[in-house]
Parts: sequence; C-alpha cells; structure tokens
Amino acid sequence: MLDLIRESCGLTEFRDVAEEARRFLGLKGDDHAAARERRSHPVGHMASSLGTCAIPGSQADDGSDPAPDAAQAQRAARRLFGMAQPLPGTLAETYLHRRGITPEALTGIDALRFHPRCFYRATPDAQPEPWPALIAAVTDLEGRITGIQRTWLDPDGFNPLHPIRLSKAPLVTPRRALGLLLGHAVRFGTTAELDNELAHGLLVAGEGIETVLSLRCVMPAMPMVAALSAGHLATLLLPEGLRRLYIARDADVAGDRAVASLTGRAIAAGIEAITLSPRLGDFNDDLREFGLAELRANLRVQLAPEDAVRFMVPG
Repeated sequence: MLDLIRESCGLTEFRDVAEEARRFLGLKGDDHAAARERRSHPVGHMASSLGTCAIPGSQADDGSDPAPDAAQAQRAARRLFGMAQPLPGTLAETYLHRRGITPEALTGIDALRFHPRCFYRATPDAQPEPWPALIAAVTDLEGRITGIQRTWLDPDGFNPLHPIRLSKAPLVTPRRALGLLLGHAVRFGTTAELDNELAHGLLVAGEGIETVLSLRCVMPAMPMVAALSAGHLATLLLPEGLRRLYIARDADVAGDRAVASLTGRAIAAGIEAITLSPRLGDFNDDLREFGLAELRANLRVQLAPEDAVRFMVPG
C-alpha cells in the first residue's frame, strides 16, 4: 500500500507516505501534515528561506497556515497538491465557470487542482472538517512548488441568497495559504514562454486567481501570474527576459499600493510597467457584471496597440 500511495501522490519522503497512509486508514493524525506546526506560530508570520519572516497583517493572506520553517511548509504544500486531482469535471471547475471563467481560459492549466475532502480547522484546536477545495500551486521562477492556496467550496453549489459567496464554503476564512508565498505566484503559462516568439518578454501579474483567469478569457496566450494578495503582488519576483509587465490592479487602497511598489521595482529593473484598471473592484467583477465583450473593450484601450492586436481574442 505504501508503494501505491507514494506513486499516486508523487511523494518522495517516507514521513509523507506514512502520514498519507495514516490519513487513508482513518488513524489519528493530521490530514495535511502541517497542523502540528500551527500552534506555536502566530498568524501573520510566514516561512521563508531565511527562517521565519514576519509579514505585516495587511500583507499576509487571511487565514494562512504558518509553519516553523520553509522546508516543512513546502513539503506539506507539495504533499497536498500531489493528493489533489486534475481540475476538469470537478466542483472546482464548476466554481470557476460560475465566476464567469470560460473553458478556453482553463485550457492547459496545470496549476489548479481539486481535492474532494480538504480538511479545514476554524481554529488550531478545532476538529477538522472535510470540505471540497480548489487547490492552487504557488511556484517559484523555476517552477518548483513553494506553497498552495486552498479555496474551500460549497458542495451544494451556488446559493442565490448569498450571491457574494459564489459557491465558496460558508466558512469564516474560505481561503487559506500554506507554505512560502512571498515573491512567488500561481502561474498560468510558464516563465519559459517569456522567450517564445509570441509572448516576447510579456507578463500579466494580478492578485486573485479569479481576477487573472478573467483576463485569460480574452488573452489566453499571454503568460500570467496570480500573486494571491496585494502584499505578495508588491513583492513579486520578476523573471529574466521580462520586457513589459502589465499589472492588473484591484481598485482599493491595498491594490493601489501594490501597483505603485511593483511599478517602481519594474522600472528600476528596466522593465516597462503598464497598469490595467477594472471598471469595478477587480476584473472578475467586470467580467460577471458586464460580460466578455465589455471586458475586452476596456482592456483593448489599456494595452500597448501591438499587444492588443497579437493577444486579444476576437469576439
């Protein structure tokens, strides 16, 4: 059984295989190998390659699960992502479609998976509750998984009495991060594509997964990254060969600060930075409220003319 678990989950460490076997058999133990570390580290601190890095509360993801060091946090994140299943045909795909994301925007997406029973704890000492979840892999510039974001979903689907939820689970913090996020992102299109003939050193960076996927609905060939928060967008590591950076702004104070910080860093590195602004709070709000045609029209006038011609999907 251990060999089967190791192969199916993509695990390499025996301790991870043993943890998953214990969870599978229903023995006492933590489902995701990280809860033991939560008790001794306050929310607002994240693991980093230099030890525990204090992140101001305004910059940390709400409900993130800290760990005492980067290795433990990243191992737990990789383990959970390895346990998850491909996105097509799952509740996570349905959730994204209900957020207005088109099937074309999800084509070729490897960074998103689905877990049917991802455990959630309201507090470190609470009993774990299994909920279905969208699992997003956070990777560095070389494509190594450094963390994950979990979005717990409502298995009963869209509740018309709570339209703001749009199928998120009725939890206090339906999104939580695990691992090392600072500087890294969820990537749609690889860094290597910056050098190909089409992309030619272009990148779109935004905060939320749904925001960035909304932009993919009209520009599916352009590499994009979701930093998952305003604070992490401000500290995003920029890849070699980047010539022009589009920053998808969230229309709030934190979003404006992130744009200003990332713009300054890009310009200092000799990279052209262009801000993309939504009409409402973010580009997913625009997509759901106004539709694809209006989203496309708003973006077209903000892009460099040559990029609008090359990347905009007609419609």
